[in-house]
Amino acid sequence: MPPTNRPLSPGICSVTLRHQSAQAVLDVTAAARLSCVEWGADVHVPPGDRATAARVRAEGLDRGVRVASYGSYFRAGPHGAEDFTAVLASAVALGAPRIRIWAGTVGSATATVEQRRAVVRETRAAARQASDVGIDLAFEYHSGTLTDTAASTLDLLADVGHPGVRTYWQPPVGLADADALDDLRRVLPWVDTVHVFSWWPRQERLPLVARDRLWRGVFTLLRGTGRQHDTLLEFVVDDDADRVADEAATLTRLIEEDDDLD
Repeated sequence: MPPTNRPLSPGICSVTLRHQSAQAVLDVTAAARLSCVEWGADVHVPPGDRATAARVRAEGLDRGVRVASYGSYFRAGPHGAEDFTAVLASAVALGAPRIRIWAGTVGSATATVEQRRAVVRETRAAARQASDVGIDLAFEYHSGTLTDTAASTLDLLADVGHPGVRTYWQPPVGLADADALDDLRRVLPWVDTVHVFSWWPRQERLPLVARDRLWRGVFTLLRGTGRQHDTLLEFVVDDDADRVADEAATLTRLIEEDDDLD
């Protein structure tokens, strides 16, 4: 059975293997001794398909693999309550403790005041629905949205002002290791989940070990919060399922190592 009850839990995003069936994702996950899966809404668990969500949940339990989160493509602002209803229904059937959402469709430097207000408004509305059934929300930390920088993310979280809304983190593309760690430090109190991959210098996919210094630093910071965090492999080179076991072994090794950041 995959390891459980770690302060940092090694897992995987199902989008890493979006060309595989949900059963195949679970097989690969269990074989790699990963603890959890973030199930993507794009292929494996479509919004509103509660039967599929319930089946995926049951099959995961059979393999000792828990649900980390529901990786939705709900974009607060352009999308509203009518879109979130189907997302929430699948998350409930899946047994997901949190739903990943997106902070609009434009970056912080170009967003208008009204676009930002719309993201805040629809995030609050979604958070109220989700909190009624015990589910949290967390923003994807991504370019082309209002969570494209630490400063904009902190402003957005403050404007939303809901205790059930937090953020993911992943290394911003092109940011050197030291700068990426400084970026994480700024949002760390609001981070629950981290998407783990090594791209360098831009979007070139490398094995995780290629940026092991960065990831040792990330995991040291996460351990220091005293909270539990899911650390989820999001991409592997060539989307190759056969690479997952090695990447999972690297991830597990790195989250168990200490690193002195002083």
